[in-house]
Order: sequence, then structure tokens, then C-alpha cells
Amino acid sequence: LVDYKKISPNKSSGRIHPTYNPKGVIDTITIHHTAGKLSIESLGNVFAPSSRKASSNYGVGDDGRIGMYVEEKDRSWCTSSTANDCRAITIEVVNSQSGGNWPVSDKALAATIKLCIDICKRNNIKRLNFTGDKTGNLTMHKWFAATTCPGPYLESKFPYIANEVNKGLNSQPVVNPTPQPTQILYKVQT
Repeated sequence: LVDYKKISPNKSSGRIHPTYNPKGVIDTITIHHTAGKLSIESLGNVFAPSSRKASSNYGVGDDGRIGMYVEEKDRSWCTSSTANDCRAITIEVVNSQSGGNWPVSDKALAATIKLCIDICKRNNIKRLNFTGDKTGNLTMHKWFAATTCPGPYLESKFPYIANEVNKGLNSQPVVNPTPQPTQILYKVQT
């Protein structure tokens, strides 16, 4: 799904952490917003200098294109939480407008859902659970740091994102049994 790749030096090799993730599993997705309108190439440039000390695994552009900045095998520096970043694939979604409720385009939202489905399938995440707090496996940056990220618009879309991802994960066709003819009994009056 990746259209552009620029690997950032701002990452930790591997995901194994003795306290937070001793087995190195990926079981969480954290969706952020960029707090600005930029391309996936520009986002790669933002994460390129080591002085930045920030990165994400992926970025989704306003046009629906996807960038990779940290491979999934490595931990990005994205949510201000080692515990979360050790377990999570992090996605920065580019805003279609700066300020206000920080909206994202329909193309960006659709590409984010498609990316989440792909991440879940490859990492054996059976279901994306948005609980409204840290207990779920769809998390927000604002739960780990003093920030408004992912912004009001994306935040309002988290239940929708989880529902759409779960539909995609359960996209096996439903086999309906062949309907049996209904037997109608008539009572004859005498």
C-alpha cells in the first residue's frame, strides 16, 4: 500500500521492551493528525532530521497516498509513550485544512481505514476495539500527552474507523443456507 518511503533515524530498533512489550507484539494502532496540510513527502522531510526526535510508522496524505517513515518491525517515536509505541503502529493523517476542527479528506479517511485493515491482517489483530480510553487497541495521542491530537474531526471518526476496519476484517462472504420450502397445512372442514 506504500506509495512513498523515507525511513527516519528517529526510531528504536525492534519492539521488544522488558516491561512494556516483552514479546514484541504489535496489537494496537494509534492514529494522529499532522496539525497541518502537507504532502507525504513533506512529512518524510519533517521526520528526517535526527534533531526532530519524532516519527511515525506511516503517513496518509490528503490525496489518499501512503508514506512509510519507520518500518513496522521498529518502534516509532510518535505518542510520547514508550509503552504505547512499543505495541502500536502509528499513523499520521494529513489535514485537509489547518485549524478549526482539523478535518481530513474523504480520500485520507478511506486510505487510513484500508491501511488499518492491512495492518490488522498482517499482525493477526482480529478486531480493532475503540473503547474511548487506553483499554482499547485503537488509541489517541492525547491519552498519553498534553495535546489535542488527533483533533476533533478525526477523534469523532474513531468509532466509524473501528467499525469499518472490523467490517473489512470480517469480509468473508456470508453463506446463507438454502431456504427450505414452507409446508402449508390446510384443515378441511367437514
